[in-house]
Amino acid sequence: MRRASTLASSALGRALLPAHDGCAAVQNRLLQAALYGTTSSSSARRRWFSTTLCSISGRSARVASVGLAGALVYVAGATSFFGEVKAFLDYYKIPYKVVEVNPISKKEIKWSDYKKVPILVVDGEELVDSSAIIDKLGSRILPGKSIDSVSDDNEEKKWRQWVDNHLVHILSPNIYRNTSEALESFDYITSNGNFSFTEKITVKYAGAAAMYFVSKNLKKKYNITDERASLYEAAETWVDALDGREFLGGSKPNLADLAVFGVLRPIRYLRSGRDMVEHTRIGEWYARMESAVGESSRIKAA
Repeated sequence: MRRASTLASSALGRALLPAHDGCAAVQNRLLQAALYGTTSSSSARRRWFSTTLCSISGRSARVASVGLAGALVYVAGATSFFGEVKAFLDYYKIPYKVVEVNPISKKEIKWSDYKKVPILVVDGEELVDSSAIIDKLGSRILPGKSIDSVSDDNEEKKWRQWVDNHLVHILSPNIYRNTSEALESFDYITSNGNFSFTEKITVKYAGAAAMYFVSKNLKKKYNITDERASLYEAAETWVDALDGREFLGGSKPNLADLAVFGVLRPIRYLRSGRDMVEHTRIGEWYARMESAVGESSRIKAA
């Protein structure tokens, strides 16, 4: 069972993190949308293309100007906290490579005094703790913002803390709510991973069974009575916080938007995520975030 859990954790990271296609892929798709629209909408499409491309180019330019050539991220599976960091890296077009950490031996991070993940290494500097990682990178990328000024934004800080202290804890009980949903999750993992036939069977069934029981313990720990009701309530709470705005940050996502999106992205197309979008008002905001964040900046392993 321990072997199955190890394989499952590693598989989750590989399966849920898309490969890097480069910013050029985003620009090519935007260019096609702009050029091949109908005559009546071509002008609007060109304006949309220009605005979106300028936004992407602007974010990329800021990254280049502060010398962030790339990052190395150490993770153990697709943890929610890595999801927050990943959304930030993707949005600001910071190229990164992922190192999968064995959750038992942790041999890949023996060099570090910090034994939790994610760990991010950029320009030779080790950064730890997802929120601290984002604050540190944000102070280098966001114009006029330091770590202190980012923290002083009370609304943004409040909702980032809500993500870390509440939202992340209701996801696993939903993903593995029952045996069919646990199997759905691990069927997706094994279908998109590099496994032998025997490994696929082991990971799918043993991993799903293990996580089903883990999720029950998490329900008790966090006093969750109805998983779906808790998920729907959280989604509605977030939409209420938007208060009619496109994003919590206004016309553009802020760090809280990226945090919520980052932890929800891995479950979006599982049963729990589909139910969430169907039964709450979060779908429109999520679609805007998908468009704003764009393609993954992850670099494929050679």
